[in-house]
Amino acid sequence: MRRVISNTTPIVALLKIGHLHLLEGLYGQVIVPKAVWMEIEAGRSTKYYVDLSSLPWISIQALKEPERLTQFKDLDSGEAEVLALAQEIQADLVIIDEVLARLAAKHVGLCITGTLGVLLRAKEQGIISGITPLIIQLTEQGIWLSKALIQEILQLSGEIKSS
Repeated sequence: MRRVISNTTPIVALLKIGHLHLLEGLYGQVIVPKAVWMEIEAGRSTKYYVDLSSLPWISIQALKEPERLTQFKDLDSGEAEVLALAQEIQADLVIIDEVLARLAAKHVGLCITGTLGVLLRAKEQGIISGITPLIIQLTEQGIWLSKALIQEILQLSGEIKSS
């Protein structure tokens, strides 16, 4: 089974548009570090909150080797734990959106995707029929996405033609 770890932002983004289930559909099991779970728990009062510990396909894990965090000092605690845990368990995929964290993940050789990559894969596998309406929902929910990234994903999905 693939070992897939997610950071907070992709989970929150998918929760905000009612599509957290895509992670289960695509990856089966998803690992969430304790710091990410705590960040999600801090948002208990939001209308989109879901108790991740109640979802059987999400595994909340603590780091066994916390000294790994020292190489990710420039990241917040959730991002640092995602990357440290990914190294610790030799994860197959890290779902993370933040630019600095993505650069750090690439630097240590981790395979990454982000929220829009999840949507693209879901479309490719026929789980969703279109990405455009979900991108609109994400932006309406306050999720910032660069125009260049939106353009790239919509071209890859075939929803717009390459220029």
